[in-house]
This record gives sequence, structure tokens and C-alpha cells, in this order.
Amino acid sequence: MELLEVKHKQALSREEAAKLLHQIADAMAKQNSLHFSRDGLKFAVNIADQVDMEIELEVEDDGSSLEIEIKW
Repeated sequence: MELLEVKHKQALSREEAAKLLHQIADAMAKQNSLHFSRDGLKFAVNIADQVDMEIELEVEDDGSSLEIEIKW
């Protein structure tokens, strides 16, 4: 049963996207949790010490994508 799903999509510069990924990585390494705010609500999700990580790279004629999925 899914308890919560928060989705967010936006266009960013490469540098802005890298900064966001750094913030997520720092939170995982130092705080052991991720904090989100959406529509006035605040969420905190604790991250387990062991995670499963999947990285998928797709290169196509009309564009490329990188998907990073982390589960615990």
C-alpha cells in the first residue's frame, strides 16, 4: 500500500540540477534523512543504512535520459 507519493518536474540548467543532486547526496550522507516541502506541507523521510540503487542511461536519437532510483 502506498502511503505517500510526491512528484515534481521542472526544467533546470545543468548546474542547477547538479546542485540539487549534491544537496540530496549531502542529506543522505550527513542527516540520514530527506526533507521536502510541498504546498505548505513538510515531509521528512528517514533513509536506511543499506539501500538498493539502480542507474539507467538511455541514449536515443531524440535525446538522452539518466534515471537514478534509490530504494530502502
